[in-house]
Amino acid sequence: MLLSKGLEIEMYTGTPQGDIVGLSDQIVESLDGFVREPDSRNVEYTTAPIYSYDRLLCAIVRPRQKLRAYLERLGDYTLLPGSTLSLGGSDRFYRSDPNNPYHDYIEHTYGTKVVTASIHINVGISDPELLMRACRLVRVEAPLYLALSASSPFLDGQPTGSHSTRWQVFPKTPVDVPLFESHAHFIEWTEDQLKLGTMQNVRHLWASVRPNGNRRPYDLNRLELRICDLIVDPIALLSVMALLEARLAQLLADPTLDPLERSTFPASTRAADLVALTDANEAAAAQLSLDAELRHWQDGRKILARDWIEEIYSEVWAIAKQNGFSCFLSPLKKILREGNTAQQWLQRHASGFESRELIMQGIQAMAAQERELEDKLCQLLVA
Repeated sequence: MLLSKGLEIEMYTGTPQGDIVGLSDQIVESLDGFVREPDSRNVEYTTAPIYSYDRLLCAIVRPRQKLRAYLERLGDYTLLPGSTLSLGGSDRFYRSDPNNPYHDYIEHTYGTKVVTASIHINVGISDPELLMRACRLVRVEAPLYLALSASSPFLDGQPTGSHSTRWQVFPKTPVDVPLFESHAHFIEWTEDQLKLGTMQNVRHLWASVRPNGNRRPYDLNRLELRICDLIVDPIALLSVMALLEARLAQLLADPTLDPLERSTFPASTRAADLVALTDANEAAAAQLSLDAELRHWQDGRKILARDWIEEIYSEVWAIAKQNGFSCFLSPLKKILREGNTAQQWLQRHASGFESRELIMQGIQAMAAQERELEDKLCQLLVA
């Protein structure tokens, strides 16, 4: 049984030379389906919940094609890869909506640390206790999805030493987020944070994964994975989505995969130990992505991120095949073999390419790939 899937995709706009230019206020006024972020240099679009991977692929590509056409009408503008202000501009905030008080709070509290582009992956799970169990598993494995997606090794034109500079600097809020042991725990904790002021509103939970729904924290219907850097390759993005869906299908079939049950850490401190381990794993994955040495949540053993992903891939392949989406999972092997975007960029940077050259090449490759996908696949799905 396939789960419903949706994506929130944030992207930078700018010039073909790689300079980021804020255009979101004009985009949102002129195009349906796009929303502004606090800084005008990136814009977001969201796909509707979809079960089919083929249709989800088109839902990724078509809005970008529409946006590209609009940007060309505005001038010599395009869409940019990467999750940070790769070539410059991190010293200044460009407000997209100066009259929005929440944006005012974000700018003055966090500055340009929040000016990043990312992918948020949503998977539909309507039962609140199943959803909490899913959030627990995905929380402790979120560093693996960051490792696959890392695409922000540069800031202001220079390598930072991290594969995901975005996740290194992003202000995870509140600072301490527990593993939610039940829906009631999540409700109580959220209400407490709102009273304490550590969250400004129910949306102000900026963690690697969170329960989401129409009336948080009470009415929930989906898991939202928020840790991923921007993946501009739609095929690679769907392979990460397929890994997540297959892992969740495995959990739904085997509830004992719950970290609070299966981990061998002492029961009295297990929840706190798992959070501490996961926080350390997130930091390690942000720095070295697929080559990071992590600690496994089951027993604390050390394991490379790429090896851990291979283990899970092997476990869930049959599930994906049984449910008809293994062809979308298999491109994950290419990421493991050739490296994620950050690793590829850093390898070429070490051989002499400047960061601007790499961004410009990425701009051209992204546009070409979208055209190919639009021509080959999306036309077949017009109905």
